[in-house]
Amino acid sequence: MTVATATYQNYIGGEWVDASDGATFEVRDPANGELLGIFPESTREDVDKAVAAARAAFDSWRLTPAPHRGEILFRAAEIMVERKEDLAREMTREMGKVVAETRGDVQEAIDMLYYMAGEGRRLFGEVVPSELPDKMAYSTRIPVGVVGAITPW
Repeated sequence: MTVATATYQNYIGGEWVDASDGATFEVRDPANGELLGIFPESTREDVDKAVAAARAAFDSWRLTPAPHRGEILFRAAEIMVERKEDLAREMTREMGKVVAETRGDVQEAIDMLYYMAGEGRRLFGEVVPSELPDKMAYSTRIPVGVVGAITPW
């Protein structure tokens, strides 16, 4: 019996797309060499498109009330809880960590999502005296923009 190998794409601007030059690479289970999937070998152009799409989406996301943004993150945490074991096992197959460790990694992501979801309800800033006697200075939390992260695993 032959099992079909999944081919993955980039998600950019609400669409699934291949790398701009069509290049791909294979990911194999380090324990047994089993082919896990074929992935786009993204280019600088792909990254630029993804950042531009994220920046465009940010314009509406930042106007979404913080409690609603928190609800979205809370739902993401719930989805991860529902899929925790599958996520942990897939991570183990992909990178070779023991499943007990990948379960912890997934739990850490869940905990972070719940924490950040709660931040959507903690709507506060600081009010402090300024250098002028008749003025006060205040701070408030607002989304600052698009970020990128490259993680070691």
